[in-house]
Amino acid sequence: MRERGDLVLIEPAIRADQLVKSFGRTRVLDGLELEVPAGAIYGLLGPNGAGKTTLVRILTTLLAPDRGRAFVLGRDVMAEPQRVREVIGLTGQYAAVDDLITARENLYLIGRLLGLRPRAARSRAAELLTAFGLADAAGRKVKDYSGGMRRRLDLAASLVGRPAVLFLDEPTTGLDLASRNQLWGMIRGLAADGATVLLTTQYLEEADRLAGRIMVIDRGRTVAEGTPAELKGLAGGQVLEVRPLDPAHTSAAVAVLAGLAGAARPAAEEDLVTVTVPDEELVAAAARRLDEAGIPVRHLAVRLPSLDEAFLAITGHRAEAEPARPAMARTEGGA
Repeated sequence: MRERGDLVLIEPAIRADQLVKSFGRTRVLDGLELEVPAGAIYGLLGPNGAGKTTLVRILTTLLAPDRGRAFVLGRDVMAEPQRVREVIGLTGQYAAVDDLITARENLYLIGRLLGLRPRAARSRAAELLTAFGLADAAGRKVKDYSGGMRRRLDLAASLVGRPAVLFLDEPTTGLDLASRNQLWGMIRGLAADGATVLLTTQYLEEADRLAGRIMVIDRGRTVAEGTPAELKGLAGGQVLEVRPLDPAHTSAAVAVLAGLAGAARPAAEEDLVTVTVPDEELVAAAARRLDEAGIPVRHLAVRLPSLDEAFLAITGHRAEAEPARPAMARTEGGA
């Protein structure tokens, strides 16, 4: 927090100024800027190779930028890396826990590495194992855990040092829906307790449900930033959904909707046809034209664009997983 005259200015928890990073001839970050307010869950979205993981690695002191500066809680990431590590936690795309020891031993070991005394390390491990629903399996080796249990343990491990800022780099990749929902609840709980969370994800539903604000990056630059609702608005208008009574009429329905003046190009997935319309008047026009063409429908509805549709409209790409990279060392409070 800074004071300027009679004003009190609250520093963002995370700030990046004109970050540039290249690997060979490929510029991965191209003057990227970022501000994340304290206590927020902030989503970072981008197509394959957009630079999301590179940004996270810079912010967590694992990689130096070619140019630009970055700060976490006012601490300079490049000039004060150890001070930054004291206040952050990181859960990467791949679990970083040791498969050959138990969950309890994993958390105890991290606690000791962070400087906790043996009793405090055991207490913190027990607290986290209970909070993450792993107490009954605490004595089992991690190699016998399911994918969801491993990701919960990995998140618990990043919290041993009680970080004020948590970086989650695609934390639910590969999990089933039930495990993802469980992990989402835990992430919300962390923010409710005052932690700042920067979340990168390939699941647009995940960003929509968790993040208060989202930044979309493409080719290392910011292309959009705002709330999920604001980003959906960039897709333009509303989405008309039409499902013909007879699936054989799907192509004919596409042709009818393609003739609506001002509407976007229709898309068909199996027997569901969708088209973005700029105003509701076109919905009535679409219903009339389908009736005139002799195409009865069993479903006709209007909804707001999904974040997936907004993402495609903004970047011209669909969100995809980052290419596989070697597992990164864990960076967290004091490590």
